Amino acid sequence: MPKTAIKRSSAPRKITSSKKKTSKEADFLQKPSCTTCRKARSFMEKRGFKLRFRNLDKERLSVDELEKLIGANDYTKFLNTRNELFRRKKMKLRPPSRDEAVKMMAKEPNLIKRPVIVAGGHVVLGFDEKGIAHL
Repeated sequence: MPKTAIKRSSAPRKITSSKKKTSKEADFLQKPSCTTCRKARSFMEKRGFKLRFRNLDKERLSVDELEKLIGANDYTKFLNTRNELFRRKKMKLRPPSRDEAVKMMAKEPNLIKRPVIVAGGHVVLGFDEKGIAHL
């Protein structure tokens, strides 16, 4: 009997999955002119996040929404330390009460650290690559 050569492809076989890769979704609260917001947005979109945007200048957060966002977290972390009002009132030395801070952030959205990213019950403030990676 003659020997028959069996040709095998040297190319690796692709294994396909029937599961579709779903992108992560997040609420992205921002000020479009904010450089930090634009950097965070680009970073997240490159990693496949589907973002739902909210312009904090045009759609301000209410006191109730801020209270829900802050939850049991330290409210001072939500204050934008680069904001003029923060510096003028010397909030670093004399932080306002939680109630005062929430009311001020509702009235003056630039006092909120941006962006505020909400996904899967987690909140990330500012452009925090490690925080975003854990979403």
